[in-house]
Amino acid sequence: MVIRKWLPAILLLCSIGFLAMNQKQRPSATDSLEGAWRLNYGGQDFAILLEDGYCMFTQYNLKEKKFGLTAGGPFTLENGKIRIKTEFNSANKSEVGKMQEYGYKLSGDELTTTLEGFELKWKRVDAGEKNLAGNWRIIKRKQGEEMSDIPLRPRRTLKLLTATRFQWAAINVETGEFSGTGGGTYTFKDGKYTEYIEFFSRDSSRVGMSLSFDGKLQDGNWIHSGKSSKGDPIYEVWGRFKDN
Repeated sequence: MVIRKWLPAILLLCSIGFLAMNQKQRPSATDSLEGAWRLNYGGQDFAILLEDGYCMFTQYNLKEKKFGLTAGGPFTLENGKIRIKTEFNSANKSEVGKMQEYGYKLSGDELTTTLEGFELKWKRVDAGEKNLAGNWRIIKRKQGEEMSDIPLRPRRTLKLLTATRFQWAAINVETGEFSGTGGGTYTFKDGKYTEYIEFFSRDSSRVGMSLSFDGKLQDGNWIHSGKSSKGDPIYEVWGRFKDN
C-alpha cells in the first residue's frame, strides 16, 4: 500500500521538532522546525504538527473525507541523528515503543526528507509561535456537577496545537491501543475557540464541520467548555503535557 511505503519517511518528521526545543532561545521561523507542515502527494493530504517535543502525523484525503493513518510520539536529537519513540501508530500498533533514526534538510520554509532514495518536500504552514501552541493533556473533566481529576495513565488523550492547526489522539502507550483522532485548523479569539474539522477517524461525516467552544487560559491551564460533535456538554481542563 502507498501508505505503508511512505510511513517511515513521514515518521522522520515526527522527531525533528526537538531541534528547536533543545536550544536556549527559540530560533527564527526560518530556522525552527516547530509548528505545522503540509504536503499533498498523489491526491493525499499529509500534515505534521511539532510542538513541545512531541509530534503528530496524519495522512488523509480532505476532498473525499477519508482518514488514512496517524502516528507520533516524543523525540530527541543525538549525534546528528533524529530519534523517535513511537507512542501510537493507527496502522500498526506493534511499532509502539520502538525507536527509529533518520536525517533531514531544512531550507527556509521548505523541508526535504529522504529515505531510501524517496524524497518528500514539505511546506511550512505556521511556526507555532502564538495562540494555544503546545502539547496538552486533559487533567480535569466535569461529570454532572463534580470536577474529576484525570491522573496520567498509559491510556490518555493528548491534543497538539500549533498556531493554526490542531490534532487530538486517544491512545494507550503501553498496549499500543489506538482509540481515535481528529484534527484540522482552529482559531482562538476573544474567548472563543473554534475548530474546523479536516479529518476524524471515528466519523467521516463530521469532516467539514466547525465546532465552537468557550476557552480561556488560567493559571497555565486551558479551560475548554461547550458541546461535543455529538451535542454532549463538555467542561474540561487541559494542562501542558510534560511527560516526554
